[in-house]
Amino acid sequence: MNMIDLHSHILPALCDGSQDLETSLEMARLAVADGITHLAGTPHIHPGVYDNSTDNIAKTLRMLQVELYSQDIALRLVMGADVHMVFGVLERLQDGQIPTLHGSRYFLLEPSHYLPVPQFLRQIEAFLNAGYVPVITHPERLRWCEDNYQDFITAARMGAWLQVTAAAISGTFGRTAKRCAERLLLDGVVHIIASDAHNTGYRPPILSEGVAAAIRITGDDADVMRMVIDRPLAILDNIDPREVLLPPGLISAAPAVECLLC
Repeated sequence: MNMIDLHSHILPALCDGSQDLETSLEMARLAVADGITHLAGTPHIHPGVYDNSTDNIAKTLRMLQVELYSQDIALRLVMGADVHMVFGVLERLQDGQIPTLHGSRYFLLEPSHYLPVPQFLRQIEAFLNAGYVPVITHPERLRWCEDNYQDFITAARMGAWLQVTAAAISGTFGRTAKRCAERLLLDGVVHIIASDAHNTGYRPPILSEGVAAAIRITGDDADVMRMVIDRPLAILDNIDPREVLLPPGLISAAPAVECLLC
């Protein structure tokens, strides 16, 4: 089973993920063994914490891809970033300092883990109006997800995409994250599943266990497989989201953004 993982911290020494080349290579081997053919290197971008940008991410990704080729590890790396949702993101996307996923209109957007983001839906609206598609990372693991659950449903109906963590579905991140992941899956609003891998131990680049758990939860193996094959591929090909088969809960036409936010 060939899969695409669009969220990982495999690039060495750029954030809290892999800290050295050997760890990155072992992560790549684990990914390939799990059936992953393409893996996005998406280090954190969080001003004052992880001051990464397009230039240094691209340089590190090229270096790691060369090492993968030299060691005959059949994994294709693609570029991106896990972008913390703070002031100035849109402007930095527009001037090229922040990379989108594989140069597409899609980019990973990470809200605060601990507190609701002020004007969350207004910010989502601004990205969409500027022609970008924010892929909201791991909403199920945010501490404010359950109390503000409807905001994520609204964001998805507006046109944002939701990315759930494979290990959260299978229970690695605890009962609260698993419960929220199950709720999002059953409500039919999850676009993609990714690993958000950081290392080779507790957070490896493994999708298969989460995929199997998602199929057990939803009973819809076809749509779950779209979360790790078809929709990630649509992102890499920069397909207009209106041309992509949406999750079941979003198949019907969504209300206009203005109505959702009024």
